Amino acid sequence: MKALILSGGTGTRLRPFSHSLPKQLMPIANLPVLEHVLADVRDLGVTEVGVVVGERAPAIEEALGDGSRLGVRITYIPQTAPLGLAHCVEIARDFLGDEDFVMYLGDNVLPGGVAQVAEDFRTHRPAAQIVVHKVADPRAFGVAETEPDGTVTRLVEKPEHPRSDLAMIGVYFFTPAIHEAVRAIEPSARGELEITDAIQWLVTQGLPVRAGTYTGYWCDAGRVADVLACNRELLDARTRDVRGQVDDASRLVGEVVVEAGARITGSYIEGPVVIGAGSVVADSHIGAHTSIGRSCVIREARLGYSIALDGASVIGVKGLHASVIGRSATVTTSEHPSGLHGIVIGDHSRVEIAPDRVLPEDFAAVAGPDRVLAAAAARSGDFR
Repeated sequence: MKALILSGGTGTRLRPFSHSLPKQLMPIANLPVLEHVLADVRDLGVTEVGVVVGERAPAIEEALGDGSRLGVRITYIPQTAPLGLAHCVEIARDFLGDEDFVMYLGDNVLPGGVAQVAEDFRTHRPAAQIVVHKVADPRAFGVAETEPDGTVTRLVEKPEHPRSDLAMIGVYFFTPAIHEAVRAIEPSARGELEITDAIQWLVTQGLPVRAGTYTGYWCDAGRVADVLACNRELLDARTRDVRGQVDDASRLVGEVVVEAGARITGSYIEGPVVIGAGSVVADSHIGAHTSIGRSCVIREARLGYSIALDGASVIGVKGLHASVIGRSATVTTSEHPSGLHGIVIGDHSRVEIAPDRVLPEDFAAVAGPDRVLAAAAARSGDFR
């Protein structure tokens, strides 16, 4: 079996970060989403991986290389325009050959893995096996209607009146039969070759299509709120591992990861937290579910339930919560602010918190590259 990972999307919902960082490289628990995907694929015993890339190909290729660091062999497959998931299968035909393969969206995070569905596919070997997840509101998804034994009878894209709560979540297992289906379908109204149409074609032709239910945590890391929630989920699974320097004036509580080369002085860190190599945390309070990337500086600050990307700095700001701070961005203040501030800023930005400006209630500020925002929140308190 081979793998096809789709990484050509532009990530408009993840702006401002996706202006300068492919959404598939957004770090969650200090690892890019694509590395989580590749780990799941590798755990299936799959080592031959095709990665479909678009205009952000150089950044993705630089991050993943040839895959040897991650235990796989990567072939990059360029897609000149986002023409649909089935189009990705079409352009990967030479790479895939006549082998079975798993197709995985590159912004999906499934910490529980799909090994059970893969085993079911290998045992029964239907023409296609889709991975589905029960959702509260199926109207936003492609929905599978199934028989009790998991046989798919119908697929409906974003139904107004869904007859099933089984949403397709972006992982598919295929035999070579899918290639004929891709050739048989026409572009949809939005001009794309839809994988849902190709799978429905298999069903209509009487070929077996099955659904395997994934019951674990699932995240489509397409929005900032989703990234923070996923970061929390993955950090909850981490175990304490302190390899960096921690002085006697600091206290680490719970599952805290301090990578080699990081330095902690005079600080209180409440896990689960991960602090990347080369980062400095001094005279600060780091609350639970926070990821601090590599070469960051956190000084005289207080933040929790947040993500600081590589090279970020937070200095003198006490009250950051539910915040994402871009690469090499700086958040600072010349005074001691009160209150909680929710901040999302892009790469190479600088934000100054003005404590004397009070708005009616807490809010989140979003800044793109080279922008400066001043923000303040009305109420003070801790991270609860």
